Amino acid sequence: MKKSIKTIIIIIFWLAVWECVSLMIDNPILMAGPYETVKALAEMAGEKDFWLSLKNSFLNITGGIILGCVSGVILACLSGGFSIVREMLSPFVKVIKSIPVVSFVVIILLWCGNEHLSLIISALITFPIFYLSILEGLKGTDKKQLEMAAVFKMKPFHKVKYIYMPALRPAIMSAVQLAVGMGWRSGAAAEVIGQPLLTMGNGLYRSKIFLATDRLFAWTVMIILVSVVSEKLFKLLAGLLYGNKNTKADKSI
Repeated sequence: MKKSIKTIIIIIFWLAVWECVSLMIDNPILMAGPYETVKALAEMAGEKDFWLSLKNSFLNITGGIILGCVSGVILACLSGGFSIVREMLSPFVKVIKSIPVVSFVVIILLWCGNEHLSLIISALITFPIFYLSILEGLKGTDKKQLEMAAVFKMKPFHKVKYIYMPALRPAIMSAVQLAVGMGWRSGAAAEVIGQPLLTMGNGLYRSKIFLATDRLFAWTVMIILVSVVSEKLFKLLAGLLYGNKNTKADKSI
């Protein structure tokens, strides 16, 4: 069976489960069904604020993920080359990994307000994912290849291209998959708590306040869809970095 057909069957199955649960509960305030959710989404699509909220959240959260990625990669490379940098960053990374998202949200609200709250939160959440993944990838680089490169006095650029980049490919692909999902979850949660206007999190919260469960589900579906699209874009960029040479390992991620 083709993968696309299998995916469609799985989607239909879970939509049917969702509809059955909705019919069993038989209360639109507690559980909106697929039809009500799609109808609400269609209504929202005709509103200007919906598209502004979508744009603002996408730019902020995606920007935060990019910031977390770039800073994580750069600092991981420095940590891989200099042990003092790794030791200095170790407590900071452990603290970021341990502190709950809600604590970060409250602190950022006090310091910076809520305008770019989701950008900062998604950057803080995704940074350690990229940092630790790249650092582990650097540690796993074939030492014999590095010794050979030193013997033949290989240029740093060629060393990065032919030794480090292939070794880091699995780490980069897995980090992208994990970080994008985490970035969107934490960014959306930050928007719900901080309530920046014209964001997806703000729309989610207003739907809850007015008991508009169909819109609540519609916003949730949109966050999932945008998260998936964002992950595909990051994977595409990672593929372009490696010349679009897909491997079985990449397809399995």
